[in-house]
Amino acid sequence: MRSGNEPVTARSPLRLRFWLSLWGLVWAVAGTAAFSLVGRPGWAAACGVLAVLALVDLAVVLHHIHQGPHYQPGPDVPPYEPPCGR
Repeated sequence: MRSGNEPVTARSPLRLRFWLSLWGLVWAVAGTAAFSLVGRPGWAAACGVLAVLALVDLAVVLHHIHQGPHYQPGPDVPPYEPPCGR
């Protein structure tokens, strides 16, 4: 529900999420490689799963960034009324 008092300078968290996903991907790949080298297949598989999840998240974030900004109502649009019955 839009309250009408959203900050005018609100920013999307997509760039922060991009960098956090990239950071997680780097560490997950490094963990997969390290655990594979020392003979820990269970931990290597767990890090591999995390790497795949980080990669998927990175792809989703990049897709959203490339879509560009979406319409947001301006200050001239009145706030929405709360739904009845609450």
